[in-house]
Amino acid sequence: MSEFMERFCRLREEKKYGELIAAIPYAQLMGVEFSEDEQGDLVFWLPFYERNVGNTVLPALHGGLIGGFLENAALIHLMWNRESQEAPKIVDFSLDYLRSGKAKPLFARCEITKQGKRVAHVLIEAWQEDRAKPIAVARAHFLLSSPAA
Repeated sequence: MSEFMERFCRLREEKKYGELIAAIPYAQLMGVEFSEDEQGDLVFWLPFYERNVGNTVLPALHGGLIGGFLENAALIHLMWNRESQEAPKIVDFSLDYLRSGKAKPLFARCEITKQGKRVAHVLIEAWQEDRAKPIAVARAHFLLSSPAA
């Protein structure tokens, strides 16, 4: 098991969400946060930061930021819910923008829709004020490493 995965597993067991994000540089740079809800499902959020605005006229969140947030949420969600020797590798990521991301916090939930021995498929949904009105949905495909012994 890699040093990163050993640390990830320890932080997951201890439910140290902030330290786990700090171990993933891109997620930390964006300001991603997450925790478990009452049912034990992961909820991700990105507080609003002025630096994350891509279109200052609207203002709207940068599309690349939304994509990066959703990709990181999918990766963390998959690692959190699967015992593994190594981190999964992204093979394909497809993103549909449905609405402009306003200058407000952004939330996301993930669902592992398929998981085999070698690949996994994760569906990600992002919203702001109302989960029934998503601003983006994405699909991520990952190549999995061997399960933990």
